[in-house]
Amino acid sequence: MAEEFQAAEKGKTRVTVGISGTGGGFKKFCNGETDISDASRPIKPTEVEACKKKGIDYIELPVAYDGLAIMVNPKNNWVDYITVKELKKLWEPEAQGKITRWNQIRPNWPGKEIRLFGAGVDSGTYDYFTEAIVGKEHTSRGDYTSSEDDNVLVQGITTDVLALGFSGVAYYESNKERLKLVPVDDENPANGKGPILPTYDDVMKGIYQPLSRPIFIYVNKKSADRPEVTRFIEFYMKNAGALSKEVGYIALPDKGYELALKRFTKRITGSVFGGHGSQVGVKIEELLKME
Repeated sequence: MAEEFQAAEKGKTRVTVGISGTGGGFKKFCNGETDISDASRPIKPTEVEACKKKGIDYIELPVAYDGLAIMVNPKNNWVDYITVKELKKLWEPEAQGKITRWNQIRPNWPGKEIRLFGAGVDSGTYDYFTEAIVGKEHTSRGDYTSSEDDNVLVQGITTDVLALGFSGVAYYESNKERLKLVPVDDENPANGKGPILPTYDDVMKGIYQPLSRPIFIYVNKKSADRPEVTRFIEFYMKNAGALSKEVGYIALPDKGYELALKRFTKRITGSVFGGHGSQVGVKIEELLKME
């Protein structure tokens, strides 16, 4: 988005983009160091408090929808799908040092070591995944290879036949020839029958559960009064649909971006999620109702 905006501005405005997990981004944002913070989950209570202490009012804007992908190495010929219960058994804190082999998840899988890759603890993806799978945000086993850089996770899985990991589906989309996507079964007929892949349609329809989520930007209200920031946000809302598809995310309906732009124009602060952090099962139409 920054690249496209800078091109449209013909060098008039420079957008500096820093890289970190959602949690690390909020630390800088709530300290007044950044104008805009990307987030792959809603703001949580500790961050609300940190912003409040520094007098930072924020405008929450949904920009796209995302599915979390469960991935294995393409040479893995035993995993055909996985259930939410199996994922919980694998990732909950009690699994640390105990659930270490594939056949402990499913008896007909090989008795070989399972090597796990996942988002780092400063990542909103980690927060959302643990809420959705383990049942409590920021809670999981610690003996896995973690990184806030999803490309590191992709590299780890592509070079290890015994690996299993998770990241945003956009990273699978840009590396699909090197990874195998695993369908997930939440065993809830209301969300579709059997194992489901995070395809564009199934994430958009809310069928791929519980690993679908909205993603956001948060804008410092004071920064929003600067003309270049206003121009950037207006550009963002007009182009987010097309550009999100280009990079592997799921666009919101046009109405979603209209509502978000209205929210920005009116300078409506706070979170429609009440500042409680990750919320599982929020479908696009529900997000629009909240807006």
